[in-house]
Amino acid sequence: MRKLRYYDLILALFAAVLLISNLGATKLIALGPIITDGGAILFPLAYIFGDVLTEVYGYKYARRAIWTSFGVMLLAILAFSIVRYLPAAPEYADQQAFESVLGFFPQIVVASLCAYLVGEFVNSYVLARLKVRTKGKKLWLRLIGSTFIGQLLDTTIFALIAFGGILTGTDMLLFIAVGWAFKTSVEILLLPVTYRVIAFLKKREGMDAYDKKTDFSPLKVTLD
Repeated sequence: MRKLRYYDLILALFAAVLLISNLGATKLIALGPIITDGGAILFPLAYIFGDVLTEVYGYKYARRAIWTSFGVMLLAILAFSIVRYLPAAPEYADQQAFESVLGFFPQIVVASLCAYLVGEFVNSYVLARLKVRTKGKKLWLRLIGSTFIGQLLDTTIFALIAFGGILTGTDMLLFIAVGWAFKTSVEILLLPVTYRVIAFLKKREGMDAYDKKTDFSPLKVTLD
């Protein structure tokens, strides 16, 4: 197997961004008239890392990173849930605060995990197929196009599962539109940085993957 210098580092950052974003999402923040959760600050970077992984290393490497990050999220949820329900020591006076911040609500957890898997896999798939269709040209189109679709699905699925029945009609559409627009805007604003990172990695890794004969099943985790 090819020895890769930076893949493991990007995978680690990818997983860290996802985990930190989900912890940040426990706080609602107000940016002027816009109310969103703290996860929105860092979460768009997960899609940028997904783009970099797919563009440089290919879909199968991105797929492995997606499932690895998913496993890290599940482990964190399991660990925090166990800690939450273990008896608190008499000296510990912050049980309510702990539950408020790290007491994940099942509906939010399911919404986050489902939205993440669908959004990331669609993002990676669209980028990989566009790369073959464009013969490696128009990188901006691949990056924006894949994020446009992936983030739309991610935001929509999360909103419908997490807030279905709470937000309805115009409120639901506004929540989805604002979240999707913000995340996509971050991708566009950071395009110059993404371009440079991709160019650097392709040169240093000696790799520029084209998924012409790739098995796009999302269920595999091996690299063969």
